[in-house]
Amino acid sequence: MENWTKRSTGFLSPLIDTRLWYKKLAATLVDMGFKILKSDSSVYILDNGSVRVILPVFVDNCILVSKSKAAIQEVKQKLLSHFKLRDLGPTSLLLGVAISRDRAKHSISLSQKHYVEDILERFHIALPQMTDEDKQAMASVPYINAVGALMYLAIATRPDISFAVSVLSRFNSNPGPDHWKAVKHLFRYLKGTMDHKLTYAPLSSASKERFEVYSDADHGGNPDSGKSTSAYVVKMGTDAVSWSSKLQSIVALFTTEAEQLLTELGYEASGPTTPHMNNQSVIQIARNPEHHYWLRDAVENRTLSIDYVPTDSMAADILTKSMSKVNMEEACKQLSLES
Repeated sequence: MENWTKRSTGFLSPLIDTRLWYKKLAATLVDMGFKILKSDSSVYILDNGSVRVILPVFVDNCILVSKSKAAIQEVKQKLLSHFKLRDLGPTSLLLGVAISRDRAKHSISLSQKHYVEDILERFHIALPQMTDEDKQAMASVPYINAVGALMYLAIATRPDISFAVSVLSRFNSNPGPDHWKAVKHLFRYLKGTMDHKLTYAPLSSASKERFEVYSDADHGGNPDSGKSTSAYVVKMGTDAVSWSSKLQSIVALFTTEAEQLLTELGYEASGPTTPHMNNQSVIQIARNPEHHYWLRDAVENRTLSIDYVPTDSMAADILTKSMSKVNMEEACKQLSLES
């Protein structure tokens, strides 16, 4: 996996430059035999049957992924004949996410330690002295900026803070001193866990499923509205690749897009995806879905196979409620999110 970026020409405005760059890059890659994925138009794949090269693009940063170093080198040479590029070598940092490998264990880890350090420093410097009585001081508190910075962590590499960030973001329009205290409390948690990283490794050969899905809800846990927080975690291999924590958000097709993406990348699913739930009522509906047509078809076609897991083994629990330190540490282990 290698990283490279386009050198800026400086002759055009950023917006026009970026548009022309995308148009030229897409045309060049298609001429080279790459196909644009339908499930994600920013990802290209070259597959000649024996060698596969995957190329995701973000603005003017690109990554080349392949099991063949020769194939990567060939693609780079062809691209250099069309563009002025800067070869950054093996990918170790991408969009603020540090990437490390353990080749002996065939694993790869993602971490945002430096990003955590940056936002801790930024918002610690910006913290005004406040009292609970002086609510007017909230006007000078960077609440929305802080929650926005935390949100990038929550969606990129830190599912353990997704629930907290989801709750904090509900008060962006009118935060109070207690909400700011909660933000600072979350910063303190991050300071103590900034070495946490997601580690991806193959499952044992005995495992037949490519995905493991955990779905959970807190059933009216919002004291203000009585609404529920629903959440899911999709694991591939040992670790989470997708997760969500939202107030009353029904996620029925949480694996469809992921499976479509993997299929386009050349990895076929070997059997039905099994959502793991700890709600017996939902499981009974899934097994007898008289009035739930999509769910009925999915179960009958063996696209989904519902499975019960006890609450202690529910990996999505961390996305629907606050937890004690002991339970939080155990939940992080279930997601392979550890230092």
